[in-house]
Amino acid sequence: MQRETGETYVSIDLAIDGSGSSSIQTGIPFFDHMLTLFSKHSLFDLQIDVRGDLQVDFHHSVEDTGIVLGKCVAQALGDKAGIRRFGWSLLPMDETLVRAAVDLSGRSFLHYGAPKKVAPIGRFDFELIEEFLRAFSSNANLNLHVDILHGRNSHHMAEGIFKGMARALDQACQFDQRVKGVPSSKGEL
Repeated sequence: MQRETGETYVSIDLAIDGSGSSSIQTGIPFFDHMLTLFSKHSLFDLQIDVRGDLQVDFHHSVEDTGIVLGKCVAQALGDKAGIRRFGWSLLPMDETLVRAAVDLSGRSFLHYGAPKKVAPIGRFDFELIEEFLRAFSSNANLNLHVDILHGRNSHHMAEGIFKGMARALDQACQFDQRVKGVPSSKGEL
């Protein structure tokens, strides 16, 4: 999937049933690192190419990557027949503990619980993670709950979020032989 605006060009190739291989180039080294971790721990194969107005700041590139990645996940899930639908993770990262939970419900919602005024990671503002998660959850049409239960190091907190979300999505996207049709009493998600 591709998206081009006056601020960014984003191209993403996603395979949910992958092995966690990735090739990621956003022009933002720390964000590349987080997306690589996301791919590795979700076992999603990802090829991401982003060209954005980095001379302004990183916001547009991060948010637009979330938009396109969310749309790719929604498209890859199709009608969601046979999937588990729900996934969760309690992920330690040194002094940090992150809880992530997802419901592939077809309804977008983000709950984000993080400490206020977390230090930037190099030139990467920690607040951009929430912008990414909001764009991703909204465009993937899923419920996403992320809480940093405790932590001090901004790098560890960011890493815990991306790894935890990856593990939760891996679990939710898996097929379950016992599920017949769509996992909803409504008959659709």
